[in-house]
Amino acid sequence: MMIRPIAVLCALLGLCSAAGAAPFQIEDVASARNVAVAQLKPSTIAFSDKPDAAAAANLDLVPFADWAVKHPTEKKFLALFPSYTEPTVTKTQGGNSDTGKADTSKTETGKTGSNAPKPVVQKLYMYVAQARFALDRAPASLDLPHDVTIGFLQRIDPAIKHNEINAADVAPFTGEAGAGNQNPDRQWCTGRTTSICIQSTYTLEGKIPLGIMLVNKLRETAKKISDHIDFQSEFSALAPSEIDDAGLRQLTSLDTPVAGVLEQDIFHVNQIMKFGKFLAVFQNDPADPGKTVVTAFMTLAIDASVFDKKKDFEKVPVLRNLVPAEVLMGRSSFNSGNSISAGLPQYARNEIKTVAGMLADGVAAK
Repeated sequence: MMIRPIAVLCALLGLCSAAGAAPFQIEDVASARNVAVAQLKPSTIAFSDKPDAAAAANLDLVPFADWAVKHPTEKKFLALFPSYTEPTVTKTQGGNSDTGKADTSKTETGKTGSNAPKPVVQKLYMYVAQARFALDRAPASLDLPHDVTIGFLQRIDPAIKHNEINAADVAPFTGEAGAGNQNPDRQWCTGRTTSICIQSTYTLEGKIPLGIMLVNKLRETAKKISDHIDFQSEFSALAPSEIDDAGLRQLTSLDTPVAGVLEQDIFHVNQIMKFGKFLAVFQNDPADPGKTVVTAFMTLAIDASVFDKKKDFEKVPVLRNLVPAEVLMGRSSFNSGNSISAGLPQYARNEIKTVAGMLADGVAAK
């Protein structure tokens, strides 16, 4: 006798569909944004993260300069801001960041040493992932501003801890980490209708912290590698007046109205990464008004100097599997878990799957 009332209550709360919905699966394709909407399979995410021309063998990254030239539309929307360029930072000849003190050591001839800090362009490699999937929800049923919460982000990846901050708490854009990341069009965490500012921390998992501890003991420089990644970001649901409809249609290769956009911009990171962005574009299904097509992108800019440390790691047998490029690409025995420690490809897939499931369920976290 209680079955019918419970079923009605479940339907009203939207719980039955959430519990019964099949989990999303990843299907690797050549280019996710070019997958025709009619070819999308139920509960399946078309996913791609292989660049046209990788920076090196087995490295699914592309030099920022090449990406900007070959994919200007991607660069416009997926760089930290449209006019972003590789910044100039001050480093010594050995690659260390300037600490504010010039090297005044003298050579035998009495001339100032060659390790004096010099301005150099900070070269970046880009990891670019794209995904496309369909939601069995009409665009009008979406309430994206409702999803702009710390809880929403926490559900995406419980391993990353978040705290809300305000614009006054944004780290200064000085030093190597912040150089070039100040938005020239507006101050971060200001100027958008629906937006929150976040301070996040991720502690590296598995054997990686032990490896880092050993690396720090062997390093001759004062600058140490941290066992955690700290970053600041801005999470927004764009208002209609903030959406470049024509430009986003070009980015997604889908010529239907843009119903909404979720965007997270990572503008300050303590190590490894220079910046990051997550962008999800919601559009009308061209054949079914009761469905929404989501095209999502994740970009991460990696400091190229990270990959210059390969020889240093290979000299120590126990650290040969901790070569940064191998760890970032998820090809190391040190990789573990489902978050960043799993490597960028696995991390991107896990994040996209979780976001797709949350959006399909229509249950936002508070």
